Amino acid sequence: MASVFPSEAWLNELNDILNSDTKYADIASEWEGDLLFVIQPSGNLKEPITFYIDLWHGKCRKIDYNPVPESYPNPAFKLTASYTDITEVLTGKLNPITAMMTSKLKVKGNMGYMMRNVPMVLDFVRVAHEATGEIL
Repeated sequence: MASVFPSEAWLNELNDILNSDTKYADIASEWEGDLLFVIQPSGNLKEPITFYIDLWHGKCRKIDYNPVPESYPNPAFKLTASYTDITEVLTGKLNPITAMMTSKLKVKGNMGYMMRNVPMVLDFVRVAHEATGEIL
């Protein structure tokens, strides 16, 4: 059952799908790195929101809904985007790689590693789309 983005239920559903999806597990089997998403207010989102997701070899080891960014001072990747841009990625209106290249999705971390793992990035977005039933 898909959930409303953004919400703790959505992040929990994303976690469940990431840990049960065999296609994602295969594609992301080499991935090592955690992600801190910082979503800036725009559109229907009035306050910033954060998600922490620890991905390791095709599994999600930890999630945290709306932590203060200082809780995770050294994630492998910090991704920052406006709410409008992140929802366009989730709905398929904006390609995540295009979003990174045009700075609609700002990435702090090893961009070379990210680019060598484009199939994982795209499949992560596929799973995130599956978890999304409705956008706030």
